[in-house]
Amino acid sequence: MKPKVYITRKVPDEIVTKIEDYCQVRMWDQADIPVPRAVLEEEIKNVEGLFCLLTETIDRELLGKAEQLKVISNMAVGYNNIDIEAAKEKGITVTNTPGVLTETTADLTFALLMAASRRLIESSDYLRNGNWKTWSPMQLTGQDIYGATLGIIGMGRIGASLAKRARGFDMDILYYNRSRKYDLEEELNLIYTELDSLLKQSDFICIMTPYTPETKNLIGSRELSLMKNTAILINTARGGIVNEEDLFHALKEGEIWAAGLDVFEQEPVPLEHPLLSLPNVVTLPHIGSASIKTRMKMADLAADNLLLALQNQSPKHVVI
Repeated sequence: MKPKVYITRKVPDEIVTKIEDYCQVRMWDQADIPVPRAVLEEEIKNVEGLFCLLTETIDRELLGKAEQLKVISNMAVGYNNIDIEAAKEKGITVTNTPGVLTETTADLTFALLMAASRRLIESSDYLRNGNWKTWSPMQLTGQDIYGATLGIIGMGRIGASLAKRARGFDMDILYYNRSRKYDLEEELNLIYTELDSLLKQSDFICIMTPYTPETKNLIGSRELSLMKNTAILINTARGGIVNEEDLFHALKEGEIWAAGLDVFEQEPVPLEHPLLSLPNVVTLPHIGSASIKTRMKMADLAADNLLLALQNQSPKHVVI
């Protein structure tokens, strides 16, 4: 008998067909609405495989209802939506989809950096709202990127790809990471520095580190106070790494110049969130990997991981 699989969001037909060749598949039939918790609690009881997204909280309570679950295939690089210890205790394999979204996310990060520094969204709104009446010397002026200093917090795949883009703008590149990357320092002319030094020297600070208990609120009021008042903070990693209340205060009081955010601690971010009220914040709905080509690669890799685990083979990317 084919193993049973539940897919927590409507995915492209070719991905479903690929899984159906080996499995019995049930799927939440909405693409833009997350599966309700009650539905997921019922579906997880009798499946051997779960294909899920970051929007699903796979916690200890939910895993306690899983009687036959062998593998959780997360269609994402991150996996902080899954209780890894609880899965490990139950002998459940957890997989993710790194690598395929590296270049796309680096593109988006640099685009967000450019949009925040040159006030692109604010300027577009200025025109569309009928405020463009004349040219004036300092109208909607922003910060230069070419020749500026970029500080990258977290030098993994995406951080390295971001550094390559920055080289084309002749930026001086500092980085902070748990361990030094001597090969990248030589290849990309990077300078390793401690976090405080990076914050003090950089014109742009890009967060590229995973969300972990150690990186929660990594950037708070103390760290923000170290930055230049012309500095721009970019976060395309995970919400929760930056203390949002402290960031709001720093932006409102002019302690830093601007921010570009693709991620928030609560997603979707509430429309009444204070950061959304500020003109010097560019906000995006977690679209770092949102190119057609990349999302299809992610779904395909998640399907491969799922199928390999169910066939007692080694998935391409195993978290545990």
